[in-house]
Amino acid sequence: MTTIDNDELPPPGIAATTSGQGLLALARRATGTVQDRTAPVRPAAGPRREHPGGGVPAALLTVDGLAVLVAITAVGSHDLFGALWAASGLFPVLVLFNSAGGLYRTRLAPSALDELPGLTGRAVAAAAFALTLDCCLHGMWPSAVPRDGRLLLALLLCQLGLDLPGRAAVYAALRRSRRRSPRPTLIAGAGQIGHQVAAALLEHPEYGLRPVGYIDSEPPYRPADEAAPTAPVLAPGPAAGLIPVLGGPDALDLEIAGQDVTDVIITCGGSDDAGAARTLRTATRHGCEVWFVPGVPDFGAFEFGNRRAAAVDHLWGFPCLRLGQPAMHRPTWAVKRGVDALLAGLGLLLVAPLLAACALAVRLDGGPGVIFRQERVGLDGRPFTVLKFRTLRPDDENESATRWNISQDHRLGSTGRFLRRTSLDELPQLWNVLRGEMSLVGPRPERPYFVARFSHAHQRYGDRHRVPVGITGFAQVHGLRGDTSIEERTRFDNYYIESWSLWQDVKILLRTLASVLRPGGS
Repeated sequence: MTTIDNDELPPPGIAATTSGQGLLALARRATGTVQDRTAPVRPAAGPRREHPGGGVPAALLTVDGLAVLVAITAVGSHDLFGALWAASGLFPVLVLFNSAGGLYRTRLAPSALDELPGLTGRAVAAAAFALTLDCCLHGMWPSAVPRDGRLLLALLLCQLGLDLPGRAAVYAALRRSRRRSPRPTLIAGAGQIGHQVAAALLEHPEYGLRPVGYIDSEPPYRPADEAAPTAPVLAPGPAAGLIPVLGGPDALDLEIAGQDVTDVIITCGGSDDAGAARTLRTATRHGCEVWFVPGVPDFGAFEFGNRRAAAVDHLWGFPCLRLGQPAMHRPTWAVKRGVDALLAGLGLLLVAPLLAACALAVRLDGGPGVIFRQERVGLDGRPFTVLKFRTLRPDDENESATRWNISQDHRLGSTGRFLRRTSLDELPQLWNVLRGEMSLVGPRPERPYFVARFSHAHQRYGDRHRVPVGITGFAQVHGLRGDTSIEERTRFDNYYIESWSLWQDVKILLRTLASVLRPGGS
């Protein structure tokens, strides 16, 4: 177990790898930045840049809407206004199902035929759902789906028969647009895979990505290096050899701004895989799209969400993964904040008698000073004051800031032990949640002294500050609280951030409640 007494400082950055596994881990991080381990404050990730072809989702929505409208008109013999009313009962359900299936995302290699199985299944499910709503709401929901089996089949066939060529036309227009206006793209890694990817992009402009340079501190091969004429030519075509190596990750800020770069492709096989972390955080901070082309053999056979990686997207035969938006940039994060404020406000009202009882017990046991205030580090490394019921009175400010664990302290009275065992001492932090300084669920906040120490000892500890800290967290419900491994806590907290969802928060809250109610406390 790694403890706070471990003074061995690992070298900065992420260990270099030639297998691509380190980069695979990077590509799965839904984050905009990776903090410098000596400074918890990080720049916030910027919004995604506007890219050519950004109107594709709207075009696909229009195609789906017209397909539904024409199919309902043809099968149901409605006039225009009747068809519009009927379509309003089916189209929103269809959009919801298609969105959940990723059928409105822009891909590097879009294909209407690839989408046909998904379109068919979701069209059937949407029709069944709309028919169920119509039956259950007794006319309050627009009647869009015929109850006759033959008419229902005709409706689905007509809808798909219009939807498929419509989407194919949208994708054909997208490829033409990409050929006319390719997006400036940087390739991180000037190794063999990087050169092959660059050659593929130059030979196939339909991907809409125009490589303008490599990012690699010490590339294994420099195309323009005349001092090494015997170096092997790794690119499959001569055009890729004309792309310059612009430098390492330090040059990324200048090149993105100077060449108006919109996309960055991270590849394996370069000599500077360790710099991929900096490349990733810089590109995302500038709002670039970040793609990952792995070099792991048979990577396309790995499954992601019940789909093989090769089926997600590809770049001329290379499996290609797109880095998702950071958790705090997703629309559902606003829902999380709203739920936090609502539950914190209701919680303060509902547990007011319990708060009063705890305060009275603390006052009788240890005298005045019921609330204990302590500086902690929150979102983006910003300090704030956390509130707790006092369970022990420290000797001075230095002890409060630097004493790690007081669970075995002889000064801890019966009231304090009970409050700590049941986590009731954390209840005043609902006020921190209401103020927006904390969340109900997130990485637990730590004191600045220990943040500095842990950030030196564990290279990803600072990454925990990408999201607001919480009263409970993924690490805590797995038993990692108190005097437990900091390395494991860091791993669990970062996994929570990178895989965040509203349902995951619900699960953590339920497990926390079960832990508190369990005999023996949390």
